[in-house]
Amino acid sequence: MSGAALSEAVAARVLVVEGERSHDVFEVVELADAIVRVRSPLLFEVGEELSLRIEQGGTVTEVTARVRAHVGPEAARITELELQATDGTPP
Repeated sequence: MSGAALSEAVAARVLVVEGERSHDVFEVVELADAIVRVRSPLLFEVGEELSLRIEQGGTVTEVTARVRAHVGPEAARITELELQATDGTPP
């Protein structure tokens, strides 16, 4: 991972939004283009869609993301989330 991607990941916070509540269940590993790589104690289903709030650099963005894959060894599993614009296309 490049230094720029690492600093972006560290500066970003990704929350799962459920109605009026938000849940901080992710450790952001990388945020690049329309893919967010995260670690979580929860295992979401591949193909599952999540409502997310991304907080980064003083900006808050709400998006829908689709769980694209789980990669890496079980002890260090990373979940890949594909961000989608409100019309369903990648941002």
